[in-house]
Amino acid sequence: MSSVDLEDLVDLCLQARAESGVGRQLCSDDRDRLREHLSVLAAAPDGLTLVATCDGEPAGLVLGRLLGPGLMSDTVVLSLDAVYVRPQQRRRGLGHAMLQAVAELAETTGVTDVYAAPLPGSRGMQRFLARLGFAPAAAHRVVSTGALLRRLALDVPAPARRGGTRGLEDLIERRRRARARALDEEMLARQATASMSMQVRRAVHNRRPSSSSTTTS
Repeated sequence: MSSVDLEDLVDLCLQARAESGVGRQLCSDDRDRLREHLSVLAAAPDGLTLVATCDGEPAGLVLGRLLGPGLMSDTVVLSLDAVYVRPQQRRRGLGHAMLQAVAELAETTGVTDVYAAPLPGSRGMQRFLARLGFAPAAAHRVVSTGALLRRLALDVPAPARRGGTRGLEDLIERRRRARARALDEEMLARQATASMSMQVRRAVHNRRPSSSSTTTS
């Protein structure tokens, strides 16, 4: 790959990064680091880098890797990490031409399946891939390592971390007993209040003077 082609790839990747909104999940925003990553991909025997041009200007890219055979599978697949066409160059057949080149490469290298990961939010590319026969294969979710560790620490109760399932069961039982004690104490307090109120009414009634009493001098 020439240095001009490499710089074109860097520019296209940065534009795709800005459009997709997924930030670092797509690629680095540092040109030097991105240039290094793309150089490694282009030089790797299993790497795939394609640049499409329109009117002599770089307009689209495909980045991918050949995967397999591996420990769990004896097949070879082509995984497309990025398929992107600049907005102003869309609907001109560039995506179709790039996927044509990908399909021919897959056929000549014995690839059994082609996987594609359209950029999040790119509904046009998703519809384009679906029209070419790409079907959902798996659903991926992502979380940073730091966030995962924090959520795990907050999600599991402390007794469960110390004692496993037994600790969690003990915690539930202690909470159940605490709620039962609270209900008993509330009922006793209500009974005590009712009894005291009744005693006060009786005392007031006993101290009330009789209407038939008289005084003498």
